[in-house]
Amino acid sequence: MHETRPPTLLELPSYLAGHVARIGHRGLVAALAEHGLRLPHFAVLTGLSDFGPLAQHVLADRLGLNRSHLVGYLDLLAERGFVGRERDPQDRRRQRAALTAEGRELVRRLQDLARRSQEESLGVLSTSERRTLVELMRRVVVADDAAPPPA
Repeated sequence: MHETRPPTLLELPSYLAGHVARIGHRGLVAALAEHGLRLPHFAVLTGLSDFGPLAQHVLADRLGLNRSHLVGYLDLLAERGFVGRERDPQDRRRQRAALTAEGRELVRRLQDLARRSQEESLGVLSTSERRTLVELMRRVVVADDAAPPPA
């Protein structure tokens, strides 16, 4: 097989991970676009699904999103009836976001689409290889999350 990419790049895990991410995003981005959504909207929806109602600043921090950008994502999701906002009972100055019933149903459908898109993009790997890949990448992400912020 003739390689079309420079061998030096194909030896860099960061290059490979970035490119595999782009491959995986193609199908997911297309599926989300059919619902008028983008990847950050999906992240917000799944974050609220996984963690339950959260203060907006906590949700932004957990997702690694800029807090002001999160407000825009929440605005669109709220306009479409997928997310509701309420005063945070622990701090009345803050807003807390939560999924609506429609939002929970949408998350279920989108998670199915996401799983299918990932299976398609990683179809060259066996189920066991996919589990190993995910576990290795998860270890890197968790270690980075636990590391002190750069100075």
